[in-house]
Amino acid sequence: QVHLVESGGGLVQPGGSLGISCAVSGLSLDHYAVAWFRQAPGKEREGISCISAFDGSTYYADSVKDRFTISRPNAKNTVFLQMNDLKPEDTAVYYCNVRRDTDHWGQGTQVTVSS
Repeated sequence: QVHLVESGGGLVQPGGSLGISCAVSGLSLDHYAVAWFRQAPGKEREGISCISAFDGSTYYADSVKDRFTISRPNAKNTVFLQMNDLKPEDTAVYYCNVRRDTDHWGQGTQVTVSS
């Protein structure tokens, strides 16, 4: 059974940094891409970043490009999202996603950017 667990969210001031992680079990990330999504109150869930299993290539939405970095250190089954220069509009619940037969989601982790 595929299981995803996000961690590392919290409260940070504007301009600050935060790292969140997604631990995956039940499949190997050597064969599946991982994506990060976020959902702010009253808004639709949006995809913001993903990392390929094939060659480690990455994708970023324009809203986070040059501020967020997705990585999978040491090719293990955990994916990280380093978030720098955070803005109040980055406030959201952040979810990781893996697609195998169907979409698998974690429970989400809250990131709040506020002074």
